[in-house]
Amino acid sequence: MKENILIIGGGAAGMEAATQLQKLGQTPIIIEKSNALGGHVAQWDRLFPAFHPAKDVVEQMLANVKGVDVRMNTEVADIQRNENGFKAVLSDNTTIDAKAVVLATGFDLFNAERKQEYGYGIYNNVITSLELEKFFRTGKDERINNPKKIGFVHCVGARDVKVCNTYCSKVCCTTALKQACEMKEVFPDAEVYTFYMDLRMFGPGYEDLYLRTQKDFDVKCVRGRVCEVSEDMDGRLVIKAEDTLFGKPLKMTLDLLVLMCSMEKNKSIDAIQQKLGVANNSDGFMQIKDTYLGMNDTAKDGVFVAGTCTAPKSLPDTIAEARSVAVEVFNYINNR
Repeated sequence: MKENILIIGGGAAGMEAATQLQKLGQTPIIIEKSNALGGHVAQWDRLFPAFHPAKDVVEQMLANVKGVDVRMNTEVADIQRNENGFKAVLSDNTTIDAKAVVLATGFDLFNAERKQEYGYGIYNNVITSLELEKFFRTGKDERINNPKKIGFVHCVGARDVKVCNTYCSKVCCTTALKQACEMKEVFPDAEVYTFYMDLRMFGPGYEDLYLRTQKDFDVKCVRGRVCEVSEDMDGRLVIKAEDTLFGKPLKMTLDLLVLMCSMEKNKSIDAIQQKLGVANNSDGFMQIKDTYLGMNDTAKDGVFVAGTCTAPKSLPDTIAEARSVAVEVFNYINNR
């Protein structure tokens, strides 16, 4: 039976779910609020752990969704359940009838200005990991001017009771090491430091990246959290931290500080999420039905989830979930 499936979000999860549903003979319809597909992946330069160009992955995914109904610059303004499934009203006043809904709305990056002690938005030479990726893609950022000493701060907005985000954002450690290596490629004479709480290198090839970062790129990994950032008379950054391995305070002058911002749930979907009756979990992401056997299900019949709308995830994890949600939707339609 061929049915319309409404997919909210055109990032990696939404694109892959649409690709697989189309292969299964369904009619996926992607609703994307921006003017392009690809989500956060499209803003990245290279992907860990193998430094594969992100644009190659995005281009392949774009080729895979050829023929899928995609509505750009569009949002779901309202959605209601009826006897046939769901009726969605879009921001352009068109309507869509769908048998099922897939929420693939991704994540927001933590706003680094909330951690005032790091000086983002105050000092010119404090940037975020996303801004550094843009520099890698374009080679342009007036704040990055041949830095001689560079620092990376892990867990900005994660594992932090003060900002009410106690969860691990999962990909920040690996991203920091990848970016540290890339900075050494661009500025081979620079000293590069990463300041971490615990290095969580959990995936295939991640531990190899950690060893390569130190051996081949001479990046210094310091176990300790930066507690204060200020600026000296010459406009250089002065950071204070604690080296917890040696139990000693640390003070260092840097030319550039990069903040590894964590993932938070995409809050722009809150109103539609509430209309669908999907709750949040204790970390503020969408609640799944079951941790083991229901990772794509919600408590609401016909409403499914995939990707980082439910928790921080790597790109391979996101794509795997998107493929599994297509099977779940297909089974849901054919078992009714």
